[in-house]
Amino acid sequence: MPIQVIRFGVGHRRPDGPPGTRGISGQVIHSDGRGVISELAFARGALIEPHSNPNTTYFIVIEGGGWVVVGEERLRVAAGEAVVWPPGVIHGAWTDQGQMRAFVLELAGPDDSMVPGILTGTARAIAPGDTTAAEGILTEPPIPPERLDRSSGEPL
Repeated sequence: MPIQVIRFGVGHRRPDGPPGTRGISGQVIHSDGRGVISELAFARGALIEPHSNPNTTYFIVIEGGGWVVVGEERLRVAAGEAVVWPPGVIHGAWTDQGQMRAFVLELAGPDDSMVPGILTGTARAIAPGDTTAAEGILTEPPIPPERLDRSSGEPL
């Protein structure tokens, strides 16, 4: 089975968010019965209108920063921070003078903390002399510096 690559980011986003949202574009990266993973880009002055939903959601800031509200509490967030939006609690996010990028991971269903852990997988045994799994490349070469747009932090 070939490796599945899902492209997101610049050139793949569309306006996104619940009613009342402004200045946000994004893309669903994955969606099934277990949950949804989306990437969101907030322009300056962008807003996800405060709302609630029945699922536990993680708002994971990967670039820039802004604000979040959870219930009655308001907090500034920045890249490298993740905020939990509990099910049924009013939550939202916005930017003022800066921009922000975030992944939103929405988990469907009840809390499964009683499950003993992640299901284990098994690796294929490599026979002596088998060179089919010897070396490979996991990522593309780095983007040349002349192709980086330093003002947005994203490749051109």
